[in-house]
Amino acid sequence: MNTFEFKNPTKIIFGKDTIKNIENEIPNDAKVLMLYGGGSIKKNGIYDQVKAALSSFDVVEFGGIPANPEYAVLMQALKVIKDENITYLLAVGGGSVIDGTKFLSSAALFDGDTPWDILTDKIRTEKGMPFGTVLTLPATGSEMNSGAVVTREETKEKLAMGGPGLFPEFSVLDPQVIASIPKRQLANGITDAFSHVLEQYMTYPIGALLQDRFAESILQTLIEVAPKVIKDPTEYTSAANFMWSCTMALNGLIQKGVPTDWAVHAMGHELTALYGIDHARTLAIIFPSHYKFNFEAKKEKLAQYAERVWNVTEGNTDDKAYAAIEKTEAFFQSLEIDTKLSDYTKGYEGTAEEISKRFTDRGWLGLGEHQDLSPEKVEKIVKMAY
Repeated sequence: MNTFEFKNPTKIIFGKDTIKNIENEIPNDAKVLMLYGGGSIKKNGIYDQVKAALSSFDVVEFGGIPANPEYAVLMQALKVIKDENITYLLAVGGGSVIDGTKFLSSAALFDGDTPWDILTDKIRTEKGMPFGTVLTLPATGSEMNSGAVVTREETKEKLAMGGPGLFPEFSVLDPQVIASIPKRQLANGITDAFSHVLEQYMTYPIGALLQDRFAESILQTLIEVAPKVIKDPTEYTSAANFMWSCTMALNGLIQKGVPTDWAVHAMGHELTALYGIDHARTLAIIFPSHYKFNFEAKKEKLAQYAERVWNVTEGNTDDKAYAAIEKTEAFFQSLEIDTKLSDYTKGYEGTAEEISKRFTDRGWLGLGEHQDLSPEKVEKIVKMAY
């Protein structure tokens, strides 16, 4: 097991009817900017619950943060923060709203002239404006980590940022909120969380026995509850296990002491930037090809995954590893997630070359757990996913 340090300061408030508790978590003298997405929270009762909890605070609202939070929209919100002298941010939404809020937390205290530099120059945020979250869509784990991804439409880019100053101070997780989420988004959330675990688990054995079993238990739980959540999101037990699995998948715990990959996310982000494909679906497109291309380097862990998660007992290491890839792809497809780029766009020719060029231009010359995945190899993986 590798040497590591672990600190996660986010307070989790989990359970039924817990949104009201946010009034106890925000400083009494705070001027709050409440951030949300397209307005679905006004239809499902979440907006009213949050407003009731904030009734004693000075609150300004900013809605309309899109899926894949858009830089131009966030810059409008940043102007509100400056003009209104906001001192506290509250994200009410899923990963996109929370990621956008993290960008604003950083940008609000940024000394430079162009906040996009935070992403292009990979500036680590040591201190941001304090913020909390009310999670409305389990998927990304952003409610309990310090990372974020922001999209810029004018340049067709989707870049990541982070730092210890970007942990939420608190996050409210009420599983009841998923009752009104459309099946497509529930499927995305399950796929996203599953993918996060794979990025941290599917590398090579390093003797981190407990970390492996943490990861495997999250995967097993998602497989078990997925059909139940899709069929009836109002069933509390499944909803609760789904929500907590999504948070645990990317709160930093399962990656400690182990090598991690994240090349699939790097490629997937480009598919979203180029074609607007849902983030989770881009991961499902890339995973099978990525594992097939890197089969020799990953087959030991793939076989372990096949045995422990999918109960594959027949065959040798190679047989089990191939079965793991097939079962993972079948799992995504069972959620009605297509796993080929051509299922999403007919204009896919040239995509692999474009992504390879982008990685070369950025100096991303060695991705993956071995840092040996060159832009040329990325090009081959993306072509395999057509």
